[in-house]
Amino acid sequence: MKTLTFAALDALTEQATQSPRARMNQNLHESLDDSIQRLAIAMEPSTYIRPHLHHHTWELLTALRGRFVVLTFDEAGVVIDRKVLGEDTSVIESPVKTHHTVLSLDPGAVIFEVKHGPYRPFVEADYADWSAPADTPEAAAFMEWVKTAQVGDRWAA
Repeated sequence: MKTLTFAALDALTEQATQSPRARMNQNLHESLDDSIQRLAIAMEPSTYIRPHLHHHTWELLTALRGRFVVLTFDEAGVVIDRKVLGEDTSVIESPVKTHHTVLSLDPGAVIFEVKHGPYRPFVEADYADWSAPADTPEAAAFMEWVKTAQVGDRWAA
């Protein structure tokens, strides 16, 4: 039996606070080739999840600790859905080929993700072309915008 204990979540959160990306994951799947990927991701509010899509899978998210803003976008970058996991929503499933982003609202927050494998590292074509690359001033500004963005809003760098 595989488990995620509260002590394991505490350790994962501590690792995230020490990581330059301000996040850390613990896989439940055995290998990156597994057909279903299952992982807990500790995400600090300063981590940037660039708007992206998955060409081969849906993605299911649920909050284990804390709250997360999840925005879904159309091709032009207009917000078409906004949910706050851990506050007004328990589970979200993003469809295949749909741009989305996630922002942790709380220190120590942990999200659980399930999607089809095998694991595929992101390539530039997976990112929304209107979004800012990581480690740029625009990325930091985007994260602030995500906190309050509503359906119908569009990011303007």
